[in-house]
Amino acid sequence: MASRTRRPGAAPGAPDGSRRRRLPMRLLLPVLVLVALMAMLMLRGYVHSEILADHRIRAEAATDKVPEKILDGGPVIDTRSGRATSLKLPDHRLVLTFDDGPDPTWTPKVLDVLKKHHAHAVFFVTGTMASRYPDLVKRMVDEGHEVGLHTFNHPDLSFQSKKRIDWELSQNQLALAGAAGVRTSLFRPPYSSFADAMDDKSWPVTEYIGTRGYITVVNNTDSEDWQKPGVRQIIRNATPKSGKGAIVLMHDSGGDRHQTVQALDRFLPEMKHKGYEFDNLTEALDAPTAHTAVAGPELWKGKAWIFLVQASEHITDVLVVGLSIIGSLVIGRFVLMLLLSGIHARRVRRKDFRWGAPVTQPVSVLVPAYNEAKCIENTVRSLMASEHPVEVLVIDDGSSDGTARIVEAMGLPNVRVVRQLNAGKPAALNRGLANARHDIIVMMDGDTVFEPSTVRELVQPFGDPRVGAVAGNAKVGNRDSLIGAWQHIEYVMGFNLDRRMYDVLRCMPTIPGAVGAFRRSALERVGGMSDDTLAEDTDITMAMHRDGWRVVYAEKARAWTEAPESVQQLWSQRYRWSYGTMQAIWKHRRALVERGPSGRFGRVGLPLVSLFMVLAPLLAPLIDVFLLYGVVFGPTQKTIMAWLGVLAIQVVCAAYAFRLDRERMTHLISLPLQQILYRQLMYVVLLQSWITALTGGRLRWQKLRRTGVVEAPGGPVPRQQARRESDERRPVG
Repeated sequence: MASRTRRPGAAPGAPDGSRRRRLPMRLLLPVLVLVALMAMLMLRGYVHSEILADHRIRAEAATDKVPEKILDGGPVIDTRSGRATSLKLPDHRLVLTFDDGPDPTWTPKVLDVLKKHHAHAVFFVTGTMASRYPDLVKRMVDEGHEVGLHTFNHPDLSFQSKKRIDWELSQNQLALAGAAGVRTSLFRPPYSSFADAMDDKSWPVTEYIGTRGYITVVNNTDSEDWQKPGVRQIIRNATPKSGKGAIVLMHDSGGDRHQTVQALDRFLPEMKHKGYEFDNLTEALDAPTAHTAVAGPELWKGKAWIFLVQASEHITDVLVVGLSIIGSLVIGRFVLMLLLSGIHARRVRRKDFRWGAPVTQPVSVLVPAYNEAKCIENTVRSLMASEHPVEVLVIDDGSSDGTARIVEAMGLPNVRVVRQLNAGKPAALNRGLANARHDIIVMMDGDTVFEPSTVRELVQPFGDPRVGAVAGNAKVGNRDSLIGAWQHIEYVMGFNLDRRMYDVLRCMPTIPGAVGAFRRSALERVGGMSDDTLAEDTDITMAMHRDGWRVVYAEKARAWTEAPESVQQLWSQRYRWSYGTMQAIWKHRRALVERGPSGRFGRVGLPLVSLFMVLAPLLAPLIDVFLLYGVVFGPTQKTIMAWLGVLAIQVVCAAYAFRLDRERMTHLISLPLQQILYRQLMYVVLLQSWITALTGGRLRWQKLRRTGVVEAPGGPVPRQQARRESDERRPVG
């Protein structure tokens, strides 16, 4: 309940008086954030070869269409002029080539060894690795090495279309341009080996590559370092025979390359001693450099690409940290709830448990009401059936549907109507408090009904003079619909199990507006209900803690409330709750540094509320984001098993909560669907609340549409008389 505002007038300039609808910033920003996160994840998946990667490898084929001079020729194949030629290296000239990098661990070690021995080499880099580690590519170029293309995602090009081949080449060049500011004319096909291994499937690719301006470089000496045969064997494999020149295949990525690094450190001085020179390819062939500097739009496109890839890497790292945090928070919360709620249940259910002397004196029940004509009679009649003596004050907050008239027409004893101009729920409760006759104040909503024992159970904790407020057990009355069943699960598991935990920790954050009780003197000491926040129930509860009062949970004080029945109404309610909770936390932030009861609540209660009610729900979407990503792009099985594990923990907690509340387990059937659909709505609501708070927006309280279908168990309360619908809707004069 809160103050209502008049409907704004039509937008200026609208001829029909209608308002121009614009997407609010609080809706636009979550959409943009979600789109940006998904784009970053997709980009990361692309550069990690998780998206659009093709890992097929073609078997050997016939060679009858490959020219003999290519099969018998050298490892450098040039088809740029439309004619196929091949080149061999001069004697005593070695070109070391390293495939599949750069790797953040092994490429720097390889570069260090090359620099140590004043040797140059050629690095055939993939676009994915070059995009992720651009500094290493720049170091290669700066230290005199040549860089060649090894495609972007390392597919077997014999399976690919010409369009895909062009894409692989252009993306690889884009990564080089952004990393080192160069283009290259050197290319090595993935899964290639010697020239005589060229076949009828790979040769057309080589011919096409030449038409795109590239020289294909294979090898004629394979170190086989990928097999990790040992340092000596790598050296033997890499050593050409009879002083011949050679292009040597090695790897600086793709796994543990410590044998490669050790072999290289021995191989270079040994071969130099034998008269060999270690050059890059164009140096060995006495040809112009393969690098061409890029500038202008091409350079800036490359830099933009590298920036986006690096951003996706960093954002993903942050998301992974967030996922670890939310995982720890979720598991920690579940463990705390299971442990502490069990302690609470065992404590209050002992046969000898007493709060103190039984509380038998009458209490005042405050019912703030604004346009509750459909519900108010059920509410008042449920109070009249109370087993505890009560006086009922219905505070009509400027209703226009005859709410006050309905209550007055009932003519019930101990029921009074207090009218006021529309001022909001806190003002209505304070007006009721000023008119109440008794020292214990019960507060409830105008759409809620109590069981006969509710008031009696709710006020018994006041037998302990340290207790200043009591939270009752709010339950969803309209749980027959799917959205009602989801809220029912949330109330039993998320709210009432939480309250048991917070009761044991002595830092309960909220007395529910639907069913709560206060010691009058405690209310007066903290200044009554405040309209500083949209969550006056959370605000007053925190104020009680800071004033040194105990706030406890009465599990048997059940109240049945009407939950929102549409997504729009649920959105409005939870948006207000989330934003109001943030306001209350901010309002009471000084408790973090104060002493005494206020400091205890500030250093225990506020962090727990912030972690479990604000931070955890805000980060929780990461679970579903990574679930979706893992299901689509893999590892699918592990992802699904992890999600099912989290769901199993939630099912255990929910089943335990239902058992404590003596609820039927059948409603838990919809729990998996709740986790998939309902939870997403809560995420967006909380994100909107954060955005509203950060942008300084002011949230208006929207009145929920009521149906009046909620009744206490045992059937409807007998009505005194029927009324015409026109009487219900007649405004109060």
